[in-house]
Amino acid sequence: MQDDGYNQFCPIAKACELIEPRWTLLLLSEMWSGSTHFNEIRRGVPGMSPTLMSKRLKQMEVNGLVTRSINESTGEITYLTTRIADELGPIVRELGLWAHRNIDADVTLENLDARLLMWNMRRKIDAEALPKRRRSVIEFSYPELPREERHYWLVNKPGQPVDLCLIDPGYDVDLYITAELKAMTAAWMGLSGLKAEIERGRISLVGDADLASRIDNWMVRSSFAAC
Repeated sequence: MQDDGYNQFCPIAKACELIEPRWTLLLLSEMWSGSTHFNEIRRGVPGMSPTLMSKRLKQMEVNGLVTRSINESTGEITYLTTRIADELGPIVRELGLWAHRNIDADVTLENLDARLLMWNMRRKIDAEALPKRRRSVIEFSYPELPREERHYWLVNKPGQPVDLCLIDPGYDVDLYITAELKAMTAAWMGLSGLKAEIERGRISLVGDADLASRIDNWMVRSSFAAC
């Protein structure tokens, strides 16, 4: 337990002592989404330094929110949420719904992050709606970004999880998607419509006509988009 708490017996104060340290809820949210290893978790919180993340995970372990285990044969470290952390899940989900309903879209879209957007998009891709007998590659480009942050490749191979590449994997691209980062973020978050952004020319699709026409099927939007 942290030393600089509220020094109150109030249950809300005690809860805040566990979850208030910066990044705690974002780390838990990334782990609830399926990330269990350090580098996986870090990709979901790109603004957090490795040093701070290590410190925070240790604190969360002491507070009973996560467990840490080591594979003796490989040395691989796995982090898992505990029962008491998982009880927070529905509460954090409601907090997100509250923010989605009540925080202005322009405020939400002030802090854009292409890597974080693509990491979250990757996990929501419906591989069942993509070609089942061959590899499919979709390249996303955000022209307004610096060259090193501009291009992302989603690679789907039958029977494997969808992969996100930050460096050109060297495969033939089936569909090129060029977009303004704000437009793609708004569309994926449900703050705007994908069709509307395409009609405004802020998102364009070139390549496989079938993949392009079924983008609403395979590019599943944020779980908050339907709220």
